[in-house]
Amino acid sequence: MLVAPPPLSAVLITCNAGERLASCLRSLAFADEIVVVDSGSDDGTRDIARRHGARVVDEAWRGFGPQKRFAVSLARNDWVLCVDADEEVSPALAADIAAVLQAPRHVAYRMPRANRFMGRYLRHGEGFPDWSLRLFDRRSAQWSDDAVHEKVVTSGPVGRLPESAVLMHHSAESLATYLDKQNRYTSLQADALYRAGERANVWRLLLSPALRFVKFYVVRLGFLDGLPGLVHIAIGCFNSFAKYAKLRALQIERAAPEHDSAGRVEAGDPLHGHR
Repeated sequence: MLVAPPPLSAVLITCNAGERLASCLRSLAFADEIVVVDSGSDDGTRDIARRHGARVVDEAWRGFGPQKRFAVSLARNDWVLCVDADEEVSPALAADIAAVLQAPRHVAYRMPRANRFMGRYLRHGEGFPDWSLRLFDRRSAQWSDDAVHEKVVTSGPVGRLPESAVLMHHSAESLATYLDKQNRYTSLQADALYRAGERANVWRLLLSPALRFVKFYVVRLGFLDGLPGLVHIAIGCFNSFAKYAKLRALQIERAAPEHDSAGRVEAGDPLHGHR
């Protein structure tokens, strides 16, 4: 006797995502509900979402992790599938999700993601399979509070869906826009690292991008993705350098007021200059 799978809520956050949103929502038609949390779109995003049957909630931006946590909290079902507006669930992946929910053996599942970059889907290096944890039981898993590069934290085992069915990442942004976004991300990462007590030195600045290049371009065959693969890993390596350079700059900037203060106290000491 077949047991009905648990109902599934598809959850996504948006801001001016109208260009890609319709195809994303169409790919989620297999879900029992779609929840869209929007933060101030002015390009018709909310209307597009409603036309495709989504429940839309307006919420001021909290940062990626907190925003996704809030979106998940609005779901009517415990099993949630979290996607971005520029992603699509392939029919094969939808079938795999439905199959695994018939009898879940884990509290969360990673799925392979194929990233389109400079007109080509990357199939090696950092671009693929880009295992992404997006399907989970919110009673045992939840998004972290990280403002950027958020992740799902679980209290149970994590499984993997077959690599043959993928989540398609259709980013339509230009290379200039992509670089602007990476610049913002590395600033947020540096600030998060500083607040966590991490510190950068010259070895970290030099070794991090070098090791990243060897890992993804050589070991994981990023060179097979041609010029897009080379550009993708080059930007990734620079991001590693930029993140730690910005962390180093924060160390210097935030230590400066203490030094200035110490200098002022010494200069104002009535004994200063008198021995």
